[in-house]
Amino acid sequence: MTRVGNAGNAIVVGTGVAGATAALTLRSTGYEGRIVLIGEEPDEPYRKPPLSKDVLRGTMPFERTRLRAPQTWEQQDVELRTGERVVDVDVLARKLELDGGERLDYELLLFATGGSPRPLPVADGMAGVHMLRSASDVPALRDRLAEGSRVLVIGAGLIGAEVAATARSRGCAVTMLEAEPTPLSRLLPPRVAGVYADLHRSHGVELHTGVDVTGVERTESGLVTTDADGRGWTADTVVVAIGMVPNTELAERAGIAVDNGILVDEYFETSVPGVFAAGDVANQPNLMLGGRQRIEHWQSAQEQGAAAARNMLGDRTPFSQVPWCWSDQYGVNLQVAGWPMATDDLSIRGEVDSLNFTAVFHRDGRLVGAVGVNRAKEIRALRKLIATAPGAGPELLADDATDLGTLASSTVSTALT
Repeated sequence: MTRVGNAGNAIVVGTGVAGATAALTLRSTGYEGRIVLIGEEPDEPYRKPPLSKDVLRGTMPFERTRLRAPQTWEQQDVELRTGERVVDVDVLARKLELDGGERLDYELLLFATGGSPRPLPVADGMAGVHMLRSASDVPALRDRLAEGSRVLVIGAGLIGAEVAATARSRGCAVTMLEAEPTPLSRLLPPRVAGVYADLHRSHGVELHTGVDVTGVERTESGLVTTDADGRGWTADTVVVAIGMVPNTELAERAGIAVDNGILVDEYFETSVPGVFAAGDVANQPNLMLGGRQRIEHWQSAQEQGAAAARNMLGDRTPFSQVPWCWSDQYGVNLQVAGWPMATDDLSIRGEVDSLNFTAVFHRDGRLVGAVGVNRAKEIRALRKLIATAPGAGPELLADDATDLGTLASSTVSTALT
């Protein structure tokens, strides 16, 4: 591996999983210079997926979400600086400035700035309206989820659906509004998404799809949310979960190319040599299917952070991983691998109605994705097959008698020999 100078500063902006993993990987891969990990949040790096589930429910203390034990950063000689914000980057002078006025030189720079909740302008800043993106958002929202309280969730993506399920588990009366025809529409094709519509309704959620929210108003009876058709819903608490906006402002001011995220190549290098980006904010090439992609999943951010760090040190290995994510709602485990789309050819293993099945997706004869409900082992196997055996046909994969784990292991072994 070709090494960089190893005498200056390596600075990582963002203390989420991508940034934290990158900082630790830089050190474990042999970088001997100063490593500075800077983040706006006051907390040490932590896992965000539990926020909308166990932490919000109150069954997991926040301390258990930490990525590493507190002493790790000092032991690894990583200078962790929380509660600080980078306000300017000079890519010509290779310096950055913090909100307190301090300026730092860098040899290597990684943006892992993640994203922010997409605001709903008609409800922005209104009392009783909440968003959930960081640990600091949890306590106030959890306090509102009292038994019998009325909770309205705007947005039925992963965060919205998980918050709705959590609110129901705490005895709240829950209404969920979604602009698309089905919940989880960015992840699931309609046939599978319909399963989750039924799941939420069977647990008492009042789910409305195809809703164009036009207003939120505080009245004596509560917060009234209205849509373009003149319908209205009254709640004590409103949760806005309509997606994420990548945090590109700092990179954009530095003259780095952005377009739905920070544009990077297959090595996570930006348009400015020596400056990299990874995680939710990185818009990267899809080396398997072509085009570009920006992935907002925890597992992908972790993998990207490690790969970006190695490439920062001169590894120059193109990144090509099959994305994977999961969700737990009402005790039902959902896992998604690859890039399933509504227009793909779909085959099913198991029984959809029994909430125990795997949907397998082919596009132009190529295996491109899989969705599993309560079939985690199969999704792990199919993720490997998407990467190593995309020609595996639907007849073989749809047959419940086919052991996907054995097939994936033999395929990987063959690919490696």
